[in-house]
Amino acid sequence: MLMRLALLPLLVSVAPVPWAGAGELRVLSWGGDFSAAQEVAMARPFTEATGTMVRFSDSDDPHGMVHAEVQAGNVTTDVASVGQGAAMRLCDEGEVEPIDPATLVPAPDGTAATADFMPGTLGPCFVPTDIYSTVIAYDARRAAPTQAADFFDLTRFPGRRGLSRTPQFTLELALLADGVPRDQVYPLLATPEGQDRAFAKLDTIKHEVVWWEAGAQPVQLLADGEVAMAAAYNGRIFKAAEVDGLPLAILWDAQIYELEGWVIPKGAPNRAGALAFVAASTAPEPLARFAEELPYGPPRLSSQAMVGNFAGTTKRGAPVPMTPHLPTAPANVATALAVDPQFWAEHETELRERFAAWLAAG
Repeated sequence: MLMRLALLPLLVSVAPVPWAGAGELRVLSWGGDFSAAQEVAMARPFTEATGTMVRFSDSDDPHGMVHAEVQAGNVTTDVASVGQGAAMRLCDEGEVEPIDPATLVPAPDGTAATADFMPGTLGPCFVPTDIYSTVIAYDARRAAPTQAADFFDLTRFPGRRGLSRTPQFTLELALLADGVPRDQVYPLLATPEGQDRAFAKLDTIKHEVVWWEAGAQPVQLLADGEVAMAAAYNGRIFKAAEVDGLPLAILWDAQIYELEGWVIPKGAPNRAGALAFVAASTAPEPLARFAEELPYGPPRLSSQAMVGNFAGTTKRGAPVPMTPHLPTAPANVATALAVDPQFWAEHETELRERFAAWLAAG
């Protein structure tokens, strides 16, 4: 009821009265547990407040689908979940609508949304919903690593390693483990010398790496004992440990985090409804509820203080406070690196080519 009452003033200010309580909204997202969490924390309260049905469709490339729909002039999506870098590209290309930050819900104490969202997270066409991270996960039955450099130490921590078959996250981890300060990672990686240093670090474990391409694979590799450590998505490891009871743990040192959030495709059939949904779903309380479904950090400061226990059922059956499992928890973010989407927009093609050639070299 509190959610319903909180949303009503917002909907009056953002959407015209004839729209409220009518029609449907089509949301493009990533599917699986991610869309399920959005359904519970964001879509259902919006439907209860407005009467508008929110229908999800899934894709492993929402950015590509938005681009294709806009280019074809056949837009059926009202709101899409994309990464921050993808949102920047879509915005630069004029394929998504601008979103006025003044329409976003303030914090409970009246702080404007622009000051409540973490610095650098809001974009002219993008409102963030969550922060996920790539972390070092390990088999808790083995010796526990304490720093990112341990991932590359095959003597003290024997066993194979799992890494994503992509330069993003992998090259950054190599430099962080090699002692490069966080604020120097991307400036260094933009130089030939920095790239050489990252690949040289990867060379030290290349013969012991199992490369993965899907988020479920590092969990399986760890569970089967095929690797001792793996770079993995924090939400996958949380679920494997807490829900499935697997002996897996996370080392948060040098976590690499990235933002996801909403964009509205240019020509969205229900633009007014989309703007209302974006504002309502990124209010402080829905973002906190989402973090209780999945351990992805809320991008709003006020939301972080609202996060309670895991909403699901754990293997142990005991309540699990979610804050310690979030990328945004103070202890976890202390040594974190934020993905630089502008860097990857400028260097992705060349680094993918070099990475592919390095892999092929054996």
